Amino acid sequence: MYENELKALKKAGRFRERKLYDDTLTDLASNDYLGLSHNKKSFKKAVKLVNEYDTKTSKASMLVNGYHPIHRIFELEMAEQNGFEEGLVVGSGFLANMALIEALVRKGDMLFMDEEYHASGVMAAQLLSERVVTFAHNDVEDLKAKLAQYPGKRQIIAVEGVYSMGGDLCKKEIFDLADKTGALLIVDEAHSAGVLGLHLLGIFEYYGIKIHERHIKMGTLGKAYGSYGAYILASKSIISFLVNRAKPIIYSTAPSVFDTALALVNIKHIRKNTEKYRKKILERQTYVQKQLNMPCESLIVPIEMPSNAHALFVQKGLMAQGYLVGAIRQPTVAQPIIRLILNVAVPVKKIGHALALISHNKVQ
Repeated sequence: MYENELKALKKAGRFRERKLYDDTLTDLASNDYLGLSHNKKSFKKAVKLVNEYDTKTSKASMLVNGYHPIHRIFELEMAEQNGFEEGLVVGSGFLANMALIEALVRKGDMLFMDEEYHASGVMAAQLLSERVVTFAHNDVEDLKAKLAQYPGKRQIIAVEGVYSMGGDLCKKEIFDLADKTGALLIVDEAHSAGVLGLHLLGIFEYYGIKIHERHIKMGTLGKAYGSYGAYILASKSIISFLVNRAKPIIYSTAPSVFDTALALVNIKHIRKNTEKYRKKILERQTYVQKQLNMPCESLIVPIEMPSNAHALFVQKGLMAQGYLVGAIRQPTVAQPIIRLILNVAVPVKKIGHALALISHNKVQ
């Protein structure tokens, strides 16, 4: 029924499929930034924590009786660590963005979204029609002009702490502009929490920003935190509003109890081992800066490819050498890239070898 569409995707080099990759490949593709997906001690601690309770699974939405004590412990821990009044655990990062944007942007409000914001936010914004304005990526002046051009009952800005494809950081000036204009600021910290800041808490900490009632932070548990799910941190009134109005929260089964427990264990583990992880992160960033002569502020290294076919060719070649990297193509990015993740569990020497192979095969 969709054969012609599939043929077109294959012809354009944009066809995708699920694959079971060889688990012995060196992982430079996933968002497992701190290598916690292999931490057996954390897994066992999470099992032990869940076994302390009679109820082991979510079984219903949070507003029925799916809200578990582990969910609450996790929310309190995250809110306290990050300096927010309240927290809310959510089933996934996709659901968190859908919940935030669809629920918070009310009649008379205006949403200003970075053009490279995550697809989940873009999909949510499509429900809002004329209430959405897109601004040029990380362009403070363009955002400033559009905030002046499109007044609203509330103005809400949506940005990412670290942008998932480019690896660049949201500019500090955007935080300052939000404060100056009194706008609400949604910051997707999926790729910055666990990577940036003195205590690896993310972009707010990295810039030394004092949290206030117009700040909203969301992030995922499936990246640096080595689990699955998501969270939203904000003022008590905003969290209460989301619980009452956000459809992905109201009408979804509560997040996995075990995955929340695993994230909680991993967050405590990161807090105890922050200095070790910070040293590993800095070592890899410094290496890339020297080797590629390019800035490296996160753990994402994008390397442009001349075509979709060539990106897939380079990915296949690296797999033959024992490395797994991401071959990212349209519509995720405008220009195809090899996306290499500086996983701190992978030795710098291996990262260097993979980068050398990519550089050697970069041009057709």
